Amino acid sequence: MQRVLRAGLVAALLAAPLSLLLAAAPAAAQTPIKIMVGGIDKQIYLPAKLAAQLGFFKEQGLDVELFNSNSGAQAATALLAREVQGVVGFYDHTIDLQSKGKFITDVVQFSVAPGEVVLVKAADADRLKDPANWKGQALGVTGLGSATDFLTRALAAKAGLKVQDYSLVPVGAGDTFLAAIQQGKIVSGMTTEPTVARAVQSGVAKVAIDLRTAENTRAALGGDYPAACLYMDRSWMEANKDTAQKVVNVMVKTLKWMHAHSPEEIAAQMPKDYYAGELELYVQGLRDGKAQYSPDGMMPQGAPESVLKVLTSFSPNLQGKTIDLSKTYTTEFVVKANATQ
Repeated sequence: MQRVLRAGLVAALLAAPLSLLLAAAPAAAQTPIKIMVGGIDKQIYLPAKLAAQLGFFKEQGLDVELFNSNSGAQAATALLAREVQGVVGFYDHTIDLQSKGKFITDVVQFSVAPGEVVLVKAADADRLKDPANWKGQALGVTGLGSATDFLTRALAAKAGLKVQDYSLVPVGAGDTFLAAIQQGKIVSGMTTEPTVARAVQSGVAKVAIDLRTAENTRAALGGDYPAACLYMDRSWMEANKDTAQKVVNVMVKTLKWMHAHSPEEIAAQMPKDYYAGELELYVQGLRDGKAQYSPDGMMPQGAPESVLKVLTSFSPNLQGKTIDLSKTYTTEFVVKANATQ
């Protein structure tokens, strides 16, 4: 009887379509990786969520969890604590942290410009659009130690102000930023899309300084300032090169996808709650800020030196320090990713 059953089973398997047999086979194990984003709904960091929405991580055999944090500084802390394997934040953190003896490495560049905007309370726009007039004022930043902190201090220093001439107030982004400027807690602040479009459309604030293009950034800061990127703890990256390469493959593919599609098509892929109820404003933000995104994930030539120069203009952490810029970023993975796509 058992012999008959076995024979019947073999016959059934031979007759079964190959597709059914493949479907029944166990799925290949995916490599788990945790990535923290310094504001996951900010358009400056959009490539990370877009990659997940498009299914590109799974194509590379990666099981990626994206976590949100209030600022890049908080995300960097999580990386150093080995709570995550990667962080989507600003390149400038790699330099700042090296000055403190901690080594993280930018593995793929999302943007060629900060994508940030200095907004000024509408009633004070004419007077406060010039950083030289920030003396005695409360200025909004995402968080203390964040990239918006660095950039605000850099603009103030370029205008001749000292750190004691103004105060920085951590106000986050989105609703908390808008509330802070409406309630008079700050008169000016640095933020990004989609907060910028919401603030301008409502009449609460006006644009004072726009850092959404490389050209505007050079005019305001005196040089290039590539910003949003994916960075990793250097020792983890060296020990997990195959996984790092797969992650970079995904991000380069996403950047190329973005450059081949319209702001409307990009917005259509994002979670609806990212629009904050204003799809048209979200699309407008993408349209105004699209020039910030890198077409290939490469670090612009000479840009690391420019960022170091800007940071040195105001940061006491860098005074008397020697920074090895070759350890703050690598093009190893990006070059390979571009060669295969």
